[in-house]
Amino acid sequence: MSSVPNPALLPPTGASAAPHAPAQTSREQQVNGRPFADVLARETTGADSKGTDPLRFSKHALERVQRRGIPLDAATLGRLQNGVGRIAAKGARDSLVLVDGTAFVVSVNNRTVITAVGPEHMREHVFTNIDSAVIA
Repeated sequence: MSSVPNPALLPPTGASAAPHAPAQTSREQQVNGRPFADVLARETTGADSKGTDPLRFSKHALERVQRRGIPLDAATLGRLQNGVGRIAAKGARDSLVLVDGTAFVVSVNNRTVITAVGPEHMREHVFTNIDSAVIA
């Protein structure tokens, strides 16, 4: 029995080795004038590398905040945004962020708060469809 080699496994004939690519210049390491690291972070986490994209609140979340009397001062919002930035760095998609006993369910990729639950409503509340949690 004669063995016939698989043509897909043979190197191409007459092909020369590809020339070495030149080192990238600083211009090539940027995308649309922005550093590549910032573009990559934004595309993979929904925020720039500094996490400065503001959080948005869905209509549902705003109704819950208002109806439940949940305070949203600058310090709380800052801690919430910090928590979202931390979980985004870990690759989370939908997360529970706890800030002083208040629970926020956040779509990390969209940087959108989906709902909010104050401490007085937590006793019988069940959180579903989340892949992570963080205490901010």
